[in-house]
Amino acid sequence: MLKIDFHDETNSIDEAFVDLIERVLSFAAEKEGVAGDNELSITFVNNSQIQELNRNYRQIDQPTDVLSFPMLEEGEDELEAIDEDMPRMLGDIVISVDKANEQADDYDHSLEREFSFLALHSLLHLLGYDHEKEEDEKKMFKRQEDILNEFGLERK
Repeated sequence: MLKIDFHDETNSIDEAFVDLIERVLSFAAEKEGVAGDNELSITFVNNSQIQELNRNYRQIDQPTDVLSFPMLEEGEDELEAIDEDMPRMLGDIVISVDKANEQADDYDHSLEREFSFLALHSLLHLLGYDHEKEEDEKKMFKRQEDILNEFGLERK
């Protein structure tokens, strides 16, 4: 089971978006074979807040659409559990509401699809996917499209 803690720093996210993202990520976790109790957090911020995080963690001084902060280090399969009854923490996702709105307009698709895409993209990062190399990027982006299409959020 996937537990998601949502935090809206913008006070602008409708409960329907939260519900949709929760359903998309639970669906994706099932498709990815994520077993056991797992937890992650999603925080919605504005462009200036995500720019500060991007500058501090990636040394890129500009806003971005989404940031992922995995708890597992590269090559690690499992975090040591403090208590076997506690869920495994996958990591944190930060989404810029401003960028999501801009990109939904730019790509001419719904805000629902954009939020779902960004959240799914980050979940795949938390699960170890990457897009540093071209072959990895193709694999990751195909996986995203397959999951979104199967869920019913096709690109229009």
